[in-house]
Amino acid sequence: MGITPGKEWGSEGSYPEDFPVINSNQDLWDILESHKRSNEMIPVIGLAGGDLWRTLGGTKENNRLNNEEAQLFTVDIGSALLDGHIYWFASHLIARSPLWLGRSWIAANAAHRKSWNIAPRAHPGDGLLDVLDLNLNFSDLVKAKSRMQTGTHVPHPDINYRRVKSEQTNFSQKTDIWLDDVKVVKAKEISVRVEPDALRVVL
Repeated sequence: MGITPGKEWGSEGSYPEDFPVINSNQDLWDILESHKRSNEMIPVIGLAGGDLWRTLGGTKENNRLNNEEAQLFTVDIGSALLDGHIYWFASHLIARSPLWLGRSWIAANAAHRKSWNIAPRAHPGDGLLDVLDLNLNFSDLVKAKSRMQTGTHVPHPDINYRRVKSEQTNFSQKTDIWLDDVKVVKAKEISVRVEPDALRVVL
C-alpha cells in the first residue's frame, strides 16, 4: 500500500532473506527494465545507493540493510511511452539537451537527482508523478541549477511544476531521454503514467 495520511509509511514486515542489493540508479533500472519487459515479478530489492534510496532517507551513515532496523517500503514506478515504445523508471525521466539549454522536461517519482532536490514535493509512494517543464535562458538556468541543491528553484515563472497521475508532451525535434540517469533513446512524443505500489524495496 502507498502512503496514507496520518499513518507511518514503511514497515519491519517480512521479506526474503536473500535479495539483490543495488548501489546506483542504473543497477535499479536494469532490474526494473528487464523484469517488466519480460513480464516477470520484480523481486524485493535492497537499496544502498541511488536517487530513490536518497529520497527514502538513505545516507551512508544509516545503512540498515544488515540489521533489525531495516524497513520494507512499497513504492510506485513510472512507465513511459516514447515514440510508441514502452520503458519504465524508478526515480525520474528527464528529456533534455546535453547542456540543459532550451526546453527540458522531467517526470519525477523520486525527489532527488544526484545532488539536486529536483522535485521537492515528490514522494515515491503517493501515486503521483511530479512533472517539471523548464524553459530557461542561460542566466536563469545557472541560478536554477544552484538552487536545485536545496529545492528552492521552484516556484519560478519559467518552471511549470505539477503533480499528476499521467501526462503527455512532445518536442519539436528528437530529444535525449534519460531514465534513472541512463540515456536510452531520442524521442519527440512522451507519455508517462504512474504505476502505484509496483516495487518493494528494503532500506
